[in-house]
Amino acid sequence: MRSARTLSAIRSTLEAHYGAQGGPRLTDPFQLILWEQVAYLADDDRRLEAFMLLKRRVGLEPEAIVRSAPETLAEIAAHGGAVAAEERAHRMRESARRVVEDWNGDLRSALAAPSPKAKRALMKFPMIGEPGAEKILLFTHTHPVLALDSNGVRVLLRLGYGHEAKGYAQTYRSVRAATQPEELADCDWLISLHELLRLHGRELCRRSAPRCGACPLAGMCAYAAQRS
Repeated sequence: MRSARTLSAIRSTLEAHYGAQGGPRLTDPFQLILWEQVAYLADDDRRLEAFMLLKRRVGLEPEAIVRSAPETLAEIAAHGGAVAAEERAHRMRESARRVVEDWNGDLRSALAAPSPKAKRALMKFPMIGEPGAEKILLFTHTHPVLALDSNGVRVLLRLGYGHEAKGYAQTYRSVRAATQPEELADCDWLISLHELLRLHGRELCRRSAPRCGACPLAGMCAYAAQRS
């Protein structure tokens, strides 16, 4: 008999299995945008290396990015992955210019708007889609939304939240719509759930060869039941 599946039960079970997870590495909205842009198809360690290189050589303030030499930004972006390094460098400069010109160098003022408007403002930045915008709203403790990366989406889909659509954006919205009735309006609780789902998707609930036999959520998971 399967146990009850709720977000609270999922979070508690994963925390018992993996331990409590730390909060986000970054909480500044513009730095979170740079975090996404400085690397591409890179693991967390390589992304962090590129981000710290940007911090040391240029700085993380919008004004510093605007003043920086394009070749310097391109070199740093290449450290985070050779694919489209010059384009990503251009995107960092364009994002910084927008923050300086539209928000006087402080993107936090854009987040003070109601959640839908704040999300739309963030999605105007290159490489920031709906999941990235919601992550910024959550990690800055601005709006309590359950932001999900692809690992979290996969875990929740297998647990029966939402459905897989033709495109990732539609799948993401389907999962988010299904989780909303169970979400707590508590950013710390939601961040913890985000981090645990992400970790679980990387460790056990993998895209290929998921380790259902070792999964602490197997008792509430329809996907695991089908594979047993």
